[in-house]
Amino acid sequence: MSLFVPKFDDSVIVRDADAEVVGGDPVAVKLLADSSASGGALSTVRVTLAEGADGARPHLHRHSAEMFFLLDGEAQVLSGDDIVTAERGDLVVVPPDKPHAFAAAPGSTADLLIVITPGVERFEYFRHLQRIRLGEVSPESLLEVQELYDNHFLRSDAWDGRRG
Repeated sequence: MSLFVPKFDDSVIVRDADAEVVGGDPVAVKLLADSSASGGALSTVRVTLAEGADGARPHLHRHSAEMFFLLDGEAQVLSGDDIVTAERGDLVVVPPDKPHAFAAAPGSTADLLIVITPGVERFEYFRHLQRIRLGEVSPESLLEVQELYDNHFLRSDAWDGRRG
C-alpha cells in the first residue's frame, strides 16, 4: 500500500459567494476546490438536484474514491449493483473501480457534497457537461475525455431499472 501525501502551503478557503456555479435547474454544480488547489489531495463540488433529477449516470474512477455526503434531501446512490437511499447526514464512499451513479430520490430534492480523492482536475469536466447541455458540443464528446478526467462511463442494469 502506498500513501499519497499532498503538497500545498496554504489552507484552501472558498467563500460561498465566490464559487462558480455551473448549470442550474434541475442540476446545479458549485465548483469548490479542484485538485490543483489542494496539492492533489481532493477535488470537491456541491451538487444540488431538483426533485427526482439525475445527477450522474453510471461511471467509475480508476484512480480515485468518491464520497457523497447528503447535506439535505434524499438521494439514490448506485454502488456496484446496489442502490442505497441516502438521507440528510448520510455518507456514502465508493472505492476506485466500483461503478456508481447518483440522483435525487423520486419525490425529493438532494443537496450533496461530493469529494474525489486523490483529486483530479474536474472543474473543466463540469464546464464540458454544461457545453453539452447548451448544445455547444455533442454528448459523445465525453468519450474523448474519459481518461483525462478519470470518468469512465458504463451501463448498469440495476441503475437503469431503479424507477420501474
